[in-house]
Amino acid sequence: MPIRVGVIGAGVMGADHIRNLSTTISGAEVTFVADLDAGRAAAAAPPAARTTTEPSELINSSEVDAVVIASHDSTHAGLVLECFEAMTPVLCEKPLAPTLLESLEVVDAEADIFAATGARLLSMGFMRRFDPGYVALRASTRARTQGEPLLVHCTSRTAAAGPGTTSESAITNSAIHELDIVPWLLGSPITEVSWQSGRSTRDSPGGLSDPAFMLLRTADGTLVTLELFLNARYGYTTQCEVVSELGTAALPEPAALAVQQEGRRSSYLPADWRPRFADAYRLQLQAWITALSNGEPAPLATGEDGLRASQVAQAMIRSLHSDGAFTKVIY
Repeated sequence: MPIRVGVIGAGVMGADHIRNLSTTISGAEVTFVADLDAGRAAAAAPPAARTTTEPSELINSSEVDAVVIASHDSTHAGLVLECFEAMTPVLCEKPLAPTLLESLEVVDAEADIFAATGARLLSMGFMRRFDPGYVALRASTRARTQGEPLLVHCTSRTAAAGPGTTSESAITNSAIHELDIVPWLLGSPITEVSWQSGRSTRDSPGGLSDPAFMLLRTADGTLVTLELFLNARYGYTTQCEVVSELGTAALPEPAALAVQQEGRRSSYLPADWRPRFADAYRLQLQAWITALSNGEPAPLATGEDGLRASQVAQAMIRSLHSDGAFTKVIY
C-alpha cells in the first residue's frame, strides 16, 4: 500500500511537493491538501484528494499516514507539535521555526517521544543534502582530496525577495540553507559568525539590507564567506567553492540551454530555486517515502539539525544588531 501523504501549504513549495509525490515518487499518494486559501488547495490537489482550510483536520485524518509541512515559516513549530500529538511522521520544510525557543520546544518534544516509544517522527527539508553536486563536493572535501580545507565561498542570489522579507528573515529563511550545509560539508560545527552589509540595491524594501555578506568560522578553523543577494533580478544561482591546501573543488553549473544568435551567446537562468534543485527535492522525498515504507529511520536532516541551524541563525541575528561584531554560537 502507498504511503498516504497530507500536504499542508499549497503555495509554490507545497504545490511542487504535491506534483512530485503524485507523479515521480514511488510508493506515495497525496490524499489530503490543506491551505488557508481553499481555491489554492483545490488547484494543487490531485483529483481524488480531499482539501481543507484547517490543517488540524488533515493531521488528524485517518486517511493520512504522513505529513509534509510547506506552509508559512511561522506555522512550522505548531504544526509539527500537532503531528507529534497524532504520532504522525512529518517532513517539515526549513526552517524548523523562525525563533530559537520554538525550535527548542519541538526538539524537546520529539526527545520525549523517542524516550517513551523509540520513534523518530521529524525529518527536516534541507534538500541540498540530496543535491548530486553537494553530495560530490562533500565526498571530495571529507576525503581531503585537495588537502585540508581552508576557505569556503558560498553565493546565493535570487531574482526578487518575497513579500515582507527583512534582514532577520533573510537569515532564518534563506541563509539557513548555508547554515546547515556548511557543517554538513566540512564535518565541523560553526562556532562564530559575523553579518555585514554595505550599500543596498534600490529594489530592497524597507527593513532588508540587500545584498548582505556573512562570515562564519567553524570549529576546525575554516573560514566561510556567504554573499546573500535576494534582489539580484537576473535570476537564481547558488554556488559553493571549497579552497584547500592543494587545490579547489566547486559545484558545477547546472546544464542550461546555450543560444548563439545575432552575434551574441546566451544561456537560460531559472527564475527561482526549483529547476536548480529539482533532483534534490525528488531524491529527498523518495528517501523519506522509502524509509517510511520500510519502517526505517529516514536519512534526512533531523530536528536536531534544524535546531543547530536555528542556533547559528540566532547568533547571526545578534551580530546583525551588534554592528557586525563576531558573535559566538551557543549550542
